[in-house]
Amino acid sequence: MYNKLIEEALKAKNNAYAPYSHFRVGAALLDVDHNITRGCNIENISFGATCCAERVAIFKAVSQGQKDFKAIAVVSDSQDFTFPCGICRQVMVEFKIPIVIVGNCSGHYKEYRLEELIPFAFDNFDANQVL
Repeated sequence: MYNKLIEEALKAKNNAYAPYSHFRVGAALLDVDHNITRGCNIENISFGATCCAERVAIFKAVSQGQKDFKAIAVVSDSQDFTFPCGICRQVMVEFKIPIVIVGNCSGHYKEYRLEELIPFAFDNFDANQVL
């Protein structure tokens, strides 16, 4: 079902800027209008300034006016499945991306609900409880 999204994430991976880790990651984000926004990881010698592929795709789509998403796919050069980091998972919670597809360099993938990857996420409801 998500073969096209994995294909787009694999294409995005080719644009990765990873001179330090040599770990290229690509992401493809599907919005509710069936548009796909791609992102790749962009490293910086100051590692804190590095941005993951998932956040690049999400921020790019949001900056273009889209805030409603159906799924995101993440792939790398690894034969193992590549999972989003904690920061990316939290950004996915912020934009309520319900489905996360993790893939490998061969195009195989597994599908997860976001709640499976971050079961006790900090969300708007939690923030309102603090205020």
